[in-house]
Amino acid sequence: MKITEVRIRTVAGDKLKAYASVTFDECFLVTDIKVIEGPKGLFLSMPSKKKKDGKFRDIAHPLNTDFRKMMEDTVIAEYKKALANPEANAGKDNPQG
Repeated sequence: MKITEVRIRTVAGDKLKAYASVTFDECFLVTDIKVIEGPKGLFLSMPSKKKKDGKFRDIAHPLNTDFRKMMEDTVIAEYKKALANPEANAGKDNPQG
C-alpha cells in the first residue's frame, strides 16, 4: 500500500500542530490524523472515537511498526514543507474538494 497524497492543515496550538488527510493507493482516504508535538518530537495521533467509558479508541491505525514509521515520516515531511511554504498549501486542506 502506497501513500499517494497527503494534505496538511496547520493549526495554532501548543501541542497540536496540524491535521492531515492521507490517501492510499488513490482510492482510500483517512482524515483527521493529528500531528502532535511531544517530548520526543513530532508524532501522529490516529483518528479516534470516544467510548461510553470516556476513553478514546483509534478508528483507523497502522497494523505494524514499519508501516507506522513510513506513514509518520511521510506526513511529518509534508507538515514541514507546509510550514516552510504556507502559500503553496493554501486551499489544500479539504481533500474532498
